[in-house]
Amino acid sequence: MSTEAPLFTDNIYESQHRTSELRRFLRVFLNRKIVIVGLVIILLFILTAVFSPLIAPYNPNDQDVMNSLRQPNRDNLLGTDSLGRDVLSRVIYGSQTSLLIGVIVVGISALFGMTLGLIAGYFGGWLYTVIMRVIDAFMAFPMLVLALLIASLLGPGLNNIVIALSVGLVPIYARLMCGQVITVRENDYITAAHSLGSGNTRIMLSHIVPNCLPPLIVLITMMLGSVILAEAGLSFLGIGISASTPTWGSMVNDGRRYLLELPTLSFAPGLAIMLVVFGFNMVGDGLRDALDPRLRGLI
Repeated sequence: MSTEAPLFTDNIYESQHRTSELRRFLRVFLNRKIVIVGLVIILLFILTAVFSPLIAPYNPNDQDVMNSLRQPNRDNLLGTDSLGRDVLSRVIYGSQTSLLIGVIVVGISALFGMTLGLIAGYFGGWLYTVIMRVIDAFMAFPMLVLALLIASLLGPGLNNIVIALSVGLVPIYARLMCGQVITVRENDYITAAHSLGSGNTRIMLSHIVPNCLPPLIVLITMMLGSVILAEAGLSFLGIGISASTPTWGSMVNDGRRYLLELPTLSFAPGLAIMLVVFGFNMVGDGLRDALDPRLRGLI
């Protein structure tokens, strides 16, 4: 009996500690109204992307040249473009493309970047020198410029845009992960894990990665907005996804020729870009405050 009581007490304490940490996280995260607004915007865009076939009034690629460049009316709430396609339907379907590219690009770049940063920071030596010097070479170019160069070489298309944007983001994750690993690996619990005979893989995955995640989670969230904006920029320049696929950037580019006669052609997708980027930035800012260990016990 005496040997089981402390174990039972420890389990209760650990459960209470986790519950209090979750409450503290939610309290800090939801403390600012602007973060809640950003969260609502993101949820609305996700629902719009998922249920776009049910929400959109028309097929986004249906053309009606006889009714091209119509002003907003009862049948076409945002008007029609130069090919007679419904602008509202294309904006709604464009959310699918933008969010899909954002999630895929951030997922791929974070996976490769964090892996490279983990290896370089943990092992050090020549591995650190080789990996980080290559990362430095890529970071000499701004992310959008590097993605523009790769996309222009590979050509338009969904897969090529994903590759171009992913390569442009890998250095950011690798640099941050490497710095976090170098800091964490000097802690006493890492030394204790080595002394107990734990392997490098176990130490990296069980002890180092979990303690490096908070700033990376914030970066992932904020990069989602940046990726959507970058994809829109590439589509605006004409080297993004094929013209048949509705994207916000290509819609802004198509509508700029008719800004005076029909400004909704550019303003509607531009407003969608602005809102989704704003939402992700606000949620990332809230996550930064909630995950910052310096705020624990203060808020």
